[in-house]
Amino acid sequence: MPTTNYNIRLDRELKDKAFSVFKSYGLTPSQAIKLFLNQVADTNTVPLSFDYQPAPSNSTLQALAELENGHYTESSLDEMLELKPHAQS
Repeated sequence: MPTTNYNIRLDRELKDKAFSVFKSYGLTPSQAIKLFLNQVADTNTVPLSFDYQPAPSNSTLQALAELENGHYTESSLDEMLELKPHAQS
């Protein structure tokens, strides 16, 4: 089967982190990328999970707790915009 070259640009930090993981599995970057592409071709899907949901921030958790406890105040959008700190020029 004929081969082809494909070049990509990567952030150096991403490359270093990913390539060290490949190495820990005893894979060269080329082997790891070929494994990924073979999996995509064989399954017609991208073998990644896209259900990542970041943990809520502390302020979000606090707001949820206040809501559950009934200790909250209602504000209009205009009132909230007035409270928002303005960026300095």
